[in-house]
Amino acid sequence: MEPLTGGLPPGTVPVPWFLAIAVIVGVIAALVMDWPMSRQPEGFTPAYIAAGVLTRTPARDVRFRTAMVAHHLAGGLAGLLYALVALGVDRAMPTLGAAFGVSLPAHLLAVVAVVGFIYAFFAHLVLPRAGGRPYEEQATAVRGQWLRSALVYGATVLIVVPAIVVSVAG
Repeated sequence: MEPLTGGLPPGTVPVPWFLAIAVIVGVIAALVMDWPMSRQPEGFTPAYIAAGVLTRTPARDVRFRTAMVAHHLAGGLAGLLYALVALGVDRAMPTLGAAFGVSLPAHLLAVVAVVGFIYAFFAHLVLPRAGGRPYEEQATAVRGQWLRSALVYGATVLIVVPAIVVSVAG
């Protein structure tokens, strides 16, 4: 029986599979973020603020389910962004060689880029647009919490993407 990745270098998967894996891992990473978010003083405030901006509703009026859906969908989109950055870097510097679908430097750079993007996007675009009490009184605390949560997201992607790609590529 021919392997699922027939014709590709060992340890790699087709690009559509890599994109799908990254989106799934992005959602998983957002789920992993739920634990530290639930333990921090500001709780799920970032998820409520993001959902409020998306739905044009004050954060205090957003339902928990809506906040969680927005949070986990954003995780999947960030996973897709990771994959696109990793593939782009890998294509721009093909001499680095693929380790598990993309080169290790492309993987590391993509993780750093996505963590930086999700932090900066939330802290400097979403949070100020929310305005109100969370922004005026809690901006520093919410940004700090979001930074810690973004780092948890990045650590999850850093570890889980290669593990899944290698296990699927067999």
